[in-house]
Amino acid sequence: MSGKFLFTDEILKACADRAPGYDQDNSFFHEDFQALKDCGYLLGPVPKEFGGAGLSLAQSCAHQTRLAYHAPATALGINMHIYWLGVAADLWRSGDKSLQWILEEAAAGEIFAAGHSERGNDIPVLLSTTKATKVDGGYTFEGHKMFGSLAPVWTRYGLHGIDEDHPDGPQIIHGFLSRDSEGYAIKETWDVMGMRATRSDDVILNKAFIPNEHIGRIVPAAAGDPFIVALFAWALLGFASVYCGLAKRAVDLVLPTLHKKTALAVTRSMAYHPGLQNNVAEMIMAHDTLQPILDHTCNEWVNGVDHGHGWFAKIVATKYHCVETCWQVVDKAMELSGGGGMFKGNELERLFRDARCGRFHPATAPLTKEIVAKTALGIELSEQPRWG
Repeated sequence: MSGKFLFTDEILKACADRAPGYDQDNSFFHEDFQALKDCGYLLGPVPKEFGGAGLSLAQSCAHQTRLAYHAPATALGINMHIYWLGVAADLWRSGDKSLQWILEEAAAGEIFAAGHSERGNDIPVLLSTTKATKVDGGYTFEGHKMFGSLAPVWTRYGLHGIDEDHPDGPQIIHGFLSRDSEGYAIKETWDVMGMRATRSDDVILNKAFIPNEHIGRIVPAAAGDPFIVALFAWALLGFASVYCGLAKRAVDLVLPTLHKKTALAVTRSMAYHPGLQNNVAEMIMAHDTLQPILDHTCNEWVNGVDHGHGWFAKIVATKYHCVETCWQVVDKAMELSGGGGMFKGNELERLFRDARCGRFHPATAPLTKEIVAKTALGIELSEQPRWG
């Protein structure tokens, strides 16, 4: 069985047309969501054997970049669903069928979201401030989750918590909460600077129960396994692809305006001014590093290059570079706009706010640098500094 996948320019244009309204109203992208569902986009990474398009990580990120060029908040929100399907699909292709049920449920229409961000935890996924307690038939979870996205539509909320009483030592429990479960509440907190259409409302867990069949992994605290590495790859490289698309859009918005800019002190357009040309060069040179780095990391993942524990460093470094460079590009585009980009209703103003939000996504800048440096130095990621 092969699923329908008709991701067209017409769909992208409609998403672009709706994006300003979603941002202004701080409303979820319901129409985009339905259009992407109808065209098969929500099953992109699901193998063809289960009715999906069978997209690899590289292919999925390429499509996410296209979508983000037109509607970055929509692409970011959808990434929270896409990455769970990608993790399950990669494991399934490797022979690990433990998450096959995710592929089957997605094909049946279930929508997955992510519950990893927690206040006071700068190492999401690997550690947790949420308490997981073993009970008959499964686990209960108590904690406060943030930045999950897809709050109005998710039916399976992928989350994690720590079981400190596990007989094998502290374990991170990864589970998927059903929307019809009890013991949780969605708290409408999402009124933020940018990426507003994602509706990333908080989720309060009060002994929310997840049965054993929906527990995806039990992993020692701060440890990795193929599930964790795949989760990093699909989530963070998906984030990176969104900001690649956003940066490209900013460049394409500002460049055509520069030949129309004039000043009393010059006889030709400002496009001929050396200072403006310097800013354009810096913007373009920064932008042109984005896609090659993302493509290289994605292709190495798809081709099974063995970086061992080094994969964590490569993934977070790629995401860091794409997000930070996107911010530089959009900031420079705003400067080149000459002030026009500051006005509400100008697309660049919205992109500027969206771009700034990328730097809030995990892994944070300090954590990214710690992971990269410790990997290069051969130091365990869990090793703490000792002074004196």
